[in-house]
Amino acid sequence: METKAKDIMTTKFLTLLYNTPIIDAVNTFKEASEEQGRRVFGLMVTNETGRLVGMISMYDILLFMRPKHIHIWGMMDDIEVIGLIDNSCERAKSIYVGDIMSSEVITISPQTHLMMVLDIMIKKHIRRLPVIENDKIVGIVYISDLFYHLLDRISV
Repeated sequence: METKAKDIMTTKFLTLLYNTPIIDAVNTFKEASEEQGRRVFGLMVTNETGRLVGMISMYDILLFMRPKHIHIWGMMDDIEVIGLIDNSCERAKSIYVGDIMSSEVITISPQTHLMMVLDIMIKKHIRRLPVIENDKIVGIVYISDLFYHLLDRISV
């Protein structure tokens, strides 16, 4: 059996608008995790017409929270860290998803062969791939779903 992206993609997903405040995005991450019964670490970002314009991950948010000029200041050990978390959280209140999302998104079609999906994820260090058909988001493939699908195939 030739497995395609459509065979392992998740069709139940939440998205964020690019102009969503980060505060609301964090709540959507929580909601998506509860809805899917597993932690969700990345979400697709759309414009008002539902077209994919980016991806935002926990890494993007954490990178924003980290002091921007740490490489100039030195090591974190060299910095007074008291109040940094509070300051970062306060600063995040004025930031929108579109400000920190990754806008260069690699996508696949429902017909993309599983080995192509695997190759893309490994070469590009990607943990999730939006599945697009006729400019519409139809699903997402998570690396964990790919991994467990392969485990099931191995154990048969």
